[in-house]
Amino acid sequence: MKLVLTFILVLQSISMSSSFKSQQLKYSRVREAYAEKENGILKLLDNKSIKIDELEVYLRAFKFGQKIQLWGKNKSDQKFKLIKEYKVCRKSGKLGPKRKQGDLQVPEGFYYIDRFNPASNFHLSLGINYPNQSDLFWADKTNPGGDIFIHGSCVTVGCLPITDDQIKELYIFCVEAKNNGQKKIPVHIFPVKLSNKNFDVLISKHKEDQDKTAVWKDLKSVYDSFNKTRQLPKVTFLNNGKHLIESK
Repeated sequence: MKLVLTFILVLQSISMSSSFKSQQLKYSRVREAYAEKENGILKLLDNKSIKIDELEVYLRAFKFGQKIQLWGKNKSDQKFKLIKEYKVCRKSGKLGPKRKQGDLQVPEGFYYIDRFNPASNFHLSLGINYPNQSDLFWADKTNPGGDIFIHGSCVTVGCLPITDDQIKELYIFCVEAKNNGQKKIPVHIFPVKLSNKNFDVLISKHKEDQDKTAVWKDLKSVYDSFNKTRQLPKVTFLNNGKHLIESK
């Protein structure tokens, strides 16, 4: 009886680990993306000594650098490695976080992928969980906005578009990570690369705007910590719209 139960549990585990990818592969665009991009993805991972069935990923975006960095590691590894950068092909809004529906702003802060859309109007898309707890403190209370995506095509009113060709690859990386059991794929969105010089300029120009500077200071803390350790610090959302950053 114990042997049978163990066998059933193994089968269930295999089924659960493959179910998300199998579900995604029911869509023609995902199948086409795998046909075009899978071999290249395997080569990129092999060059970094990362196994696709052990992959975990982290995305960090820079609004006015118009880049999305893809970082990855094996589950058993401590440190992330930079796998690739994707060009954001069109930008929207200005420096500063998103605060209401229709402001055309791209959010800034600490997010994660909460939706995979294999039948998007913009080829393929990855939903970002805006508004987060910090946004809800600072943003318009009745209509903070939503539906922020990393997607294909080259149009935007607050999203991060990276062309159809690039989203095929990035989408697969995220599918594989989720299929491996990564429940939340972190997406950190920065106004720019927060070097000391850039940060000082931002704070100096906007020192009276606590809405912006509070978020930027927390983003700077995470930016510096990750650059130093290649590990993600723990981010806890506080009731005052700020964050507790605990570096590893």
